[in-house]
Amino acid sequence: MREVAVVSFAQSPTTVEDARSEVEILQPVLHQAVERSGIAREQIGFTVSGSCDYLAGQPFAFVMGLEAVGAWPPIRESHVEMDGAWALYEAWARLQHGDIDAALVYAFGKSSTGDLPKVMTLQLDPYYLAPLWPDAISVAALQARALLDAGAHTERDMAEVAARSRRDAASNPNAQVSGDTSADALLQEPYVSTPLRAHDCPSAGDGSAAVVLAAGALAREVAERPVWIRGIDHRIEPHALGARDLTTSASTRIAAAAAGASSDKIDLAELYAPFSHQELILRDALGLNGQTAINPSGGALTANPMMVAGLIRIGEAASRIARGEADRGLAHATSGPCLQQNLVCVLEGE
Repeated sequence: MREVAVVSFAQSPTTVEDARSEVEILQPVLHQAVERSGIAREQIGFTVSGSCDYLAGQPFAFVMGLEAVGAWPPIRESHVEMDGAWALYEAWARLQHGDIDAALVYAFGKSSTGDLPKVMTLQLDPYYLAPLWPDAISVAALQARALLDAGAHTERDMAEVAARSRRDAASNPNAQVSGDTSADALLQEPYVSTPLRAHDCPSAGDGSAAVVLAAGALAREVAERPVWIRGIDHRIEPHALGARDLTTSASTRIAAAAAGASSDKIDLAELYAPFSHQELILRDALGLNGQTAINPSGGALTANPMMVAGLIRIGEAASRIARGEADRGLAHATSGPCLQQNLVCVLEGE
C-alpha cells in the first residue's frame, strides 16, 4: 500500500451560527488547511467532502460547499452523504491509485436550523421504527439502559466520562461546552431521557473542518513530522436495532483489527462518542486501557458539529501526534443510530 499522511488540519469553533451560511463557515477553514499544508492548490489532485442534505433541507445542498472550494480551474471532486471521516477514507483510497499526490478533504454541517434529534429519526428503519418517530436521544437512552442492565457499567461511569471530557475541553478553543465539574455534581442533575442526563448528550452545533492528505515523498517534503495513516477500515452493523447487541460494538472491533490497532500501544484515542455511555462501549470494543489518553480534545460530548465530528477526531489525533505529544494514536468515527457504522484510523508520527 502507498504511504499516505495527514499534513494539515483546520476546524471552525463549534457554535450556533445565526449569521453565517455553511459556505461562510467553511471558506476560512479550507484556506487555513491548504495554507498550513504547504502544498499549492494546483498540486491537490482530488477534493472530497462529507455532509448531509437533510440538515439544509434541500437536495444536492453539498454543491453549495464548492463555492467555498473554488471550482475554477476545474477540479476532480467527489462527495459522500456521510461524516467527513468517510470522505477521508475515499481520499485515502484515491491516493492509492498513484497518479496524484495530494487530496483535500472537508466536511461541514449546520444543524442548529432544525431539531436535530428529530431529523436523525430519518436514519431509522422506515417500516418499523421511523413511523414511531423516536428522537435520537430516546434511541440512545434505550442503548444506555441496555448497557447498564448488563451490569458492566454504572451511571457514575457515564458521569465520569462527561466530567473528564469537560475538563479536557477547557484547553480546546473550538469546544462548545467545558468546565471543571465533578461526577458527583453531574449525578445530581435531572434526567433528560432516563438514564441520560443533559451532560450525557451532545449539544447541537454548527461547524466545519478540513484535512489535507499527501503521499510518500510529498508528505515528507512539506511536513516536519508527517502523521502516517498506518491502517484504516470501516464496518457496519445491521440496520434493525433489534437484530444486534446494543451493549457492544462488533463493527468497531472488526474495523480496529483490520486497521492494525492492536499491533502496538496506542498513546491516545479520539473516539466519536456523541453520548457518554457510547465511549464506554467503544473503549471495551477497542480494548483500551488506562495507558491510553481518551479524547484529550474533550471529544464529541463537548463539540459535536453534525457530519464534521468524525473528521475532527482524525484531525485532533493527527495534530497531537504532529506536535510530538504522542507517537501512535487511534481515531474513530461513527454514523447512524446506536453506533451503527464505525470507522477506525490508526495514525503514527515519523
